[in-house]
Formats: sequence, structure tokens, C-alpha cells
Amino acid sequence: MVSLAKSGGQYQVVVGSDVPNVYRALEGLLDLDEVSKESSEKQDRTPLQSFLALISGIFTPILPVITAAGMIKAVLSLLVVFKVVAVDDVNYQVLNFIGDTEFYFSPVFLGASAARQFKTNAQLGMLIGAILLHPTFTQIVTTAKESGHGVSFFSIPLTLTSYSSTVIPVILAVWFMSYVERFAIKISSKAVKFFLVPMITTLITAIVTLLILGPIGAVIGNWLGDFFKWLENFGPWVVPTIVGATFPLMVTTGIHYGLVSIGINNRMTIGYDTIAQPGALASNVAQGGVTLAIALKTKDTNKKVLASSAGITAICGIMKPALYGVTLQNKAALIGSIVAGGVGGFFLGILGARNFVGASPGLLTIAAYIGEDTLKYFYTAIAGLVISVVVSFIVTFILYKED
Repeated sequence: MVSLAKSGGQYQVVVGSDVPNVYRALEGLLDLDEVSKESSEKQDRTPLQSFLALISGIFTPILPVITAAGMIKAVLSLLVVFKVVAVDDVNYQVLNFIGDTEFYFSPVFLGASAARQFKTNAQLGMLIGAILLHPTFTQIVTTAKESGHGVSFFSIPLTLTSYSSTVIPVILAVWFMSYVERFAIKISSKAVKFFLVPMITTLITAIVTLLILGPIGAVIGNWLGDFFKWLENFGPWVVPTIVGATFPLMVTTGIHYGLVSIGINNRMTIGYDTIAQPGALASNVAQGGVTLAIALKTKDTNKKVLASSAGITAICGIMKPALYGVTLQNKAALIGSIVAGGVGGFFLGILGARNFVGASPGLLTIAAYIGEDTLKYFYTAIAGLVISVVVSFIVTFILYKED
């Protein structure tokens, strides 16, 4: 069964588990790259939807890198818990720096993905990220902090800030760089454009970033981290409950893109996420419980097949087939997913579940809650998953009636 949904200013055709077959069929009929390009250029989006699409476009390409690093850290935590390695031996240190590499060099990865979104040179975007992490600059900052003396660049005070594992500074820098590059292209003659444009772009962007944009971005990132830490201490259950209950509606409007980005920023700045992932986990698997309840109760053969398949994939972490194909088609299913998502989010929040990796929330990525050399968050996540599935199944089974 194929369904059509509008999300974040985009029309999405949901085909469930038949994606490969549908893709192959369309591939022979259409130039998919051209269609995708033209479609993205003609989106009728509100300013909010455009901003969320921009944020999503910056962070989505680096998700495989974040996931790889996070899962390595999860494996390392397991090795420590089961006493395979000790925190003070070389084996631990090697695996630890392998897992930390992505987070430390995140400005480089984000520099490339941000450049593509701002339609500027991706390699120069990576270069700006690398400049922020250069060992000489890091040493200047460290030495100045230890000595208590400030540092100036041509008599202009240089803010003593470390940019490893930061997100916002490099995004601001690449946004600024996109304008600098256009200016450099405009003023450069063809004879010298090849080397003059990258030189002007890099030099101006690097200096402005180190003096102005970098410190501003670092302050904003720290404020966000401090705010979410305060929120976690003030009422750890509040946000996961709200996210768990409203996540289906967030997905249909595209707001969830911003939430995912907040989670990534939290993992890079404070090491874990308690804002986006726990509530999203409860909501995703709740879609599975909802659709499995309908699959068991319905007498419609087609609906039974769709709901069974979508329910399993939702529990595993892929919830859109369930959401668009089943949940949004029935009031009882939507109520069941909202109630269960809220209950599961509350449980995960009140017990302080921490996600260390990210990835699509579900059973297959539950190991993302392994970290800090303990399994307590992992066990909490499993319990929250079970609660969300059971509650959504029961509520939907009671309320659901055939049309």
C-alpha cells in the first residue's frame, strides 16, 4: 500500500518495504538526480521549514560518522564493564581516541556539509574547520590560559576559545565564507581567479572567524549546553515526555529536524543527549505497538499485511511507514501512539536515560544508551522501549474499531 504525506514542506511517497522495487522501476523511467534537484529548488517552504531543512542538510551527511564513533565508544564501555580492558591501559586509550576522533574533529566534517548547504566550496569549508583545530592555535590558547595573559592579533584581542567538538562556530564561519567567496569571485580576473579566490576566501574567513564569529558561536553553544543541563536538573522528565507525546506531529511538520540537531549538539558538547533521543525512542517504538495491535484486530487483509510489516520496522527504528501508512489514518492509533509516547518518555526522563550515539531510535540502535562505563542507561532504555510498545498496543487494541 502506497500513501502520500506532506512533511517539512516536502511531499513524501511512503512505500514501506518495497522501496528497492519502486526505485528500480522509476530508475529506468526518470533521471532521478535531475528530478531531485528540480524538486528541491521549487519547494514552497515557510521560513521555519527552510531553516529546519538547512539544519537537517548540514547534520544528516555526518550521521554515519557520528554513529560509528558513538558505537565504538559503546563497545569500549562494554569492554570496561566486563573488565576486558582497564581505563589506564594502552588498549583502552587507543580505542578511546578512535571513538573520540569524530567528536574532536567535528568542525571539519561540519565544514564540508555546511558548505554544500550554503553553496560554497566544500574543501574550503573543511579547511576553515581544520584551522579552528590547528595544534598551534590550540597551544596558543592553552599557554595564554595557563599564564593568565591575553593574546592579540595585530593589536586586536583574540578570544581564548577551544573549538574541538563544537558545532555552531564552524557553521557561522562557513555561512560567512559563502559571501566572501562570491565577493572574491566577483573582484578577481580570470587570469588569477584560480589561486586568488581561495586565498582571499580562506584568509578573510579565518581571521573574522577567529576574532568574531568563532567566539560568538562558542558562547551560543555553551549557552545551549548549559540550558539543557539546567533543564535536565530542573525536570528531567519534562522534555522527554513532551517529545514522546508529540513526536509524530513533529515529524509530519518537519520540526523534528531541529530537535535532532539539538541532540547532536548536546552529544558533542556535554557527551550525551537527554533531550531528543529518549522521547523519540518512546514515540518510534510506540508506532510499532499501535500498528501491531491493528494488525491483530483488523479483518482487512491488506491492512493486516501493511500494519504487521510497518509495526516490526517501527520497533526496529524506522517509523515513517507506520506513521503515514497506519497511525495517521486512524484516530485510535494516533491516540495510542501519543499516550504511549508520553508514558515512555516520562519513564525514560524520570530515570535519566542518556543517549551517547544518536541514530534512528529503536531496538536495533538500543546500544546507543551504553556509555560512561555503565549499563544502567542501556537497561533503562530497554525498559522504556518495552513500556512504550505495551502501552501503545493495549490502548490501541481497546480503542480501535474497523471503519
